[in-house]
Amino acid sequence: MKENATIPMRRRTLLAAAAAPLLVPRAASAQAWPSRPITIVVPYAPGGGSDAAVRAVGPFMERVLGQPIVVENRAGAGTSIGSAYVAQARPDGYTLLAGATPLAVNPALQPQLPPKEPMKDLAPIGPMYRSIFVLHVHNSVPVNSLAEFIAFARANPRAMTYGSAGVGALNHLAMELLGYRAGVQLEHVPYRGTGPALIDLRAGRIKSMFTSLLEGGPLMEERITRPLAVSSLTRMSQLPQVPAVAETLEGFDVTFWQGLFAPAGTPEPIIARLAEALRAGTTDAALTKRYADAGTPLLVGGPAEQAKLLADDTAVWARVARETNLRLD
Repeated sequence: MKENATIPMRRRTLLAAAAAPLLVPRAASAQAWPSRPITIVVPYAPGGGSDAAVRAVGPFMERVLGQPIVVENRAGAGTSIGSAYVAQARPDGYTLLAGATPLAVNPALQPQLPPKEPMKDLAPIGPMYRSIFVLHVHNSVPVNSLAEFIAFARANPRAMTYGSAGVGALNHLAMELLGYRAGVQLEHVPYRGTGPALIDLRAGRIKSMFTSLLEGGPLMEERITRPLAVSSLTRMSQLPQVPAVAETLEGFDVTFWQGLFAPAGTPEPIIARLAEALRAGTTDAALTKRYADAGTPLLVGGPAEQAKLLADDTAVWARVARETNLRLD
């Protein structure tokens, strides 16, 4: 006779009941999610457009999910500090990343930085917004067009300083690509985010910068800086008088996007709820108008749309790396 055959029927029933929670399907456990606050890691310093966008959509996500959204800034190393932190986090839906274009750029230009395979290490949730950069210069710089900007930089090597959100940030790479295509040397001054760089641009401690209209608009409105060009292939409707860089340097096209990601392995039901919560913000009429008016349209979509953005830009920047031999050490 087998040993467990001697256990009374009532005792065997109680033992089976005690073990039952261990057999609950994984998907069922997601039904109780979330039960505590959710952290969104922004890999930039406070005060920039990426930080502001997360704080703008956060309240809409809170209403859908019924839990607070906590924004945590982890800036540095071309966004890899914050991105790697989330990629290595527990895949339970409580630690998310406001990931952006550098996820597509770093594998080509800074392959030593983690996460080395963002498309495998992170699970896309949905896109948040896209922005076009405006190249604007401090009023102390005696130039009024991109052609004059290039001529001034050629005549004064390294005198044209420019700020960025950090080494490897897209506004850094946009200026590096412009300098490469124009054949001029520009002096990079990296910051831990767009906000601190704008403070120095306002004061004239740096001379130029690529920013979104949302970020740099106040300086232009106050006539502290003046716009010279936009980074997309065509002009912006908000600045119709400002030419595209592509009108001087054919084919130049650099735009920034930001979306929401979770660690790879996060259960699909949780990803779906997060995507639903994100869409509540990106489809809100008032918020949509506010961002559209600032030249930074909100994007609507889910995991598939965000995955396509990442895959497409990864291919673009791999080609740029091959053609220009640009590397960031």
